[in-house]
Amino acid sequence: MMMTGAFQPRVAKEIWARHPDYRALSVTARGLSVQAEPHVDLAALAPPSWMDAHLEAWRAAFREFGANPKKTPSSVDSLWKRLQKDGSLPKIDPVVDLYNALSVRFGAPFGGEDSDLYAGSPRLGFAVGSEVFDTMRSGAPAVENPEQGEVVWYDDHGITCRRWNWRQCRRTALSQSSRNLWFVIDRLSPMPIEELLHAGEALVRGLREICPEVETSTSLLEPGE
Repeated sequence: MMMTGAFQPRVAKEIWARHPDYRALSVTARGLSVQAEPHVDLAALAPPSWMDAHLEAWRAAFREFGANPKKTPSSVDSLWKRLQKDGSLPKIDPVVDLYNALSVRFGAPFGGEDSDLYAGSPRLGFAVGSEVFDTMRSGAPAVENPEQGEVVWYDDHGITCRRWNWRQCRRTALSQSSRNLWFVIDRLSPMPIEELLHAGEALVRGLREICPEVETSTSLLEPGE
C-alpha cells in the first residue's frame, strides 16, 4: 500500500545528487496501541553477508559531510557494536525493541517517531547550521545546532534527526501515548533494494503482532519521487 495524505516525507535533490544509491523506506502506522510483545529472538539475529560493507558505506557517507563515524556512528553501527559487546540490545519498549532488533537483522538504520508531533512533513537535506535540535546533554534538556552541510531530517520546527540517522530529537520521540507513528529505514549500496523492502514487511508484521488493528502504509523514497 502506498502512503497517502499530507504526511509526505521528501528527500532533497541535493542528497540524491551526492548519494544516488541512497534509498529509504517510509512506513506509517496509525491507531497503534501496545497489546502484545512482538517475537524477537536475539539469538537468531545473524547479520546479513553484506553487513560489514553496508556499515562501511555509512561511515564513508558520514565522513563526507564532516562527521566522525567513530564518535557519532550510524544507528545500526551503534546497535551492532552493542550486541557484539553485551550480547543484548537495550530494552526500551515493544515498538523500539522491535525496530532495533530488525535494524541488526537487516543491517540497516531504522528510526521511529510520533508523526502527530511533526510540524509538516519530514524532509532530508543538508543543514544550514542555524537549525534547532532539542536533545539531552548530561541528563538535562539542551538545544544544539548542526554543523553546516550536515545531513539532517527536519520539519517546520527544526531538526528531528541529526547526522542522517545518528540521534533523534526529543520533540518527536515515541512514547507510550503515541498512536500514529512514522518509521524510516535507510539504505546505501551494497544493501539490496529487495532486502530494504523485506525489512519494511518485517516491521509491518511486527507492528501487527503488537496491535492487530494497526493500519500501515509503505512508500519507497527514490530519485524522482
